[in-house]
Order: sequence, then C-alpha cells, then structure tokens
Amino acid sequence: MTTEMVLRIAQESIYTILIVIAPVVGIALIIGLVVSIFQAATQIQEQTLAFVPKIVAVFLSILFFGPWMLRHVVEFTQSLLGNLSQFVG
Repeated sequence: MTTEMVLRIAQESIYTILIVIAPVVGIALIIGLVVSIFQAATQIQEQTLAFVPKIVAVFLSILFFGPWMLRHVVEFTQSLLGNLSQFVG
C-alpha cells in the first residue's frame, strides 16, 4: 500500500463523514440559532430551552435522513472492501 493510496482513502473517508453529518449538523445549527434569537428577544435564559429543541430536531433529522446516510456509508464500505485486494500486498 502506497502513501497515495492511504491519503486517498483518508480523503474519501473524511468526505463521506462530512457529507453524512451535514444535514444533521445543519439542522441543529439552524434550530440553535432560532432558539438563541428567541431567548435574546424574550430574555428567557433557561438552559433546557436551548437543548431540548435541538435534541428533538436532531432525532427527527436522523429519522428522516437516516436511510440516505446509511446508503452513503454502506456504499463507501462496499467500495473499500471491494478494493481490499489492492490495499493488501
């Protein structure tokens, strides 16, 4: 296994991770921003108000995007295992 192959696998791994987590992190970011604006506007500084909506939104986004996320991870894994003979030896 050459250095280029290792770097290519690492690059594909990081790209797959970023693509898979982007929808969930994006939704959490948007919900967090909305809750922060609401807290600033109403001057309510309740700690649980910031976390509960984000937890619910992340859970719902995982339910919604879960099959898509799983398909990307499975495709990456199949690609990696399908080319395993090139990496060994």
